[in-house]
Amino acid sequence: MVTIVDSKAKPRHPEKAHKPDNPILKKPEWIRVKAPGSAVYAETQKIVRDNKLVTVCEEAGCPNIGECWSKKHATFMIMGDTCTRACAFCNVKTGMPDNLVADEPEKVADAIARMGLSHAVITSVDRDDLADGGAKHFARTITEIRKASPVTTIEVLTPDFLKKDGALEIVVDAKPDVFNHNLETVPALYLRIRPGARYFHSLRLLQRVKELDPSMFTKSGIMVGLGETREQVMQVMDDMRSADIDFITIGQYLQPTRKHAAIDRFVTPDEFKGYETIAYSKGFLMVAATPLTRSSHHAGDDFARLRAARAERR
Repeated sequence: MVTIVDSKAKPRHPEKAHKPDNPILKKPEWIRVKAPGSAVYAETQKIVRDNKLVTVCEEAGCPNIGECWSKKHATFMIMGDTCTRACAFCNVKTGMPDNLVADEPEKVADAIARMGLSHAVITSVDRDDLADGGAKHFARTITEIRKASPVTTIEVLTPDFLKKDGALEIVVDAKPDVFNHNLETVPALYLRIRPGARYFHSLRLLQRVKELDPSMFTKSGIMVGLGETREQVMQVMDDMRSADIDFITIGQYLQPTRKHAAIDRFVTPDEFKGYETIAYSKGFLMVAATPLTRSSHHAGDDFARLRAARAERR
């Protein structure tokens, strides 16, 4: 009897394998960052490896990983490294995920305590295969962090929990300090960029958080450079404010591979500054709008400013 072993590695994005290649534009000077390599970066990497954890910093190929890890900042991605969605912009692996790791919440909490984080960001892959979308796992992770590091403030960046009744309430009841869910792009581009999601559902999710707990900070972000217009971005700002969202992030979309959505253009730093001014005029407590802005970039410092901004308005 002969057993034939297929040694070919599974593609990271099987759903994109047969799509035509898109050109990758040369990055302008304002996008380029230094390669990571500091001693603190290596220490952060060791803590992540020792606890067998996944970070969105690595999985999504974040351009800020060198800066953040050199400051012992990391965004932990729970529930595995494989997503059940297939968004056109995202570099996280897609497919059928493994079972949840039962002690992952404790491992994340231990890593946060060892790193001495004052503010922790927890995100996840989409888990459409789970009855609650992973909501209980999020809640357990928040609880374990509170036990291991009581002074650490907690920000969650969640999936949309589409068709998962009661899931949102489980996460909100666990009392994170910030509830973040990204709209990602303008509604006109959803079918092409975020086909498994629904714009109004995501907006309503964030609005519902405020209804459940008016004191909880809410946050959402979009990418630009995908073909949206300035007017469409401003409409998203208005929609967010209608949902009482406190904090908006706006960053440049960067194309991970030739199989991902193409960059329409690089938005200039001056245009980002204009978006920041407009967003503040619409009533956001906090705005982060730069080419390299990402949801969890400078999250700790931004949270401190967010709290201060709310206190000033009272």
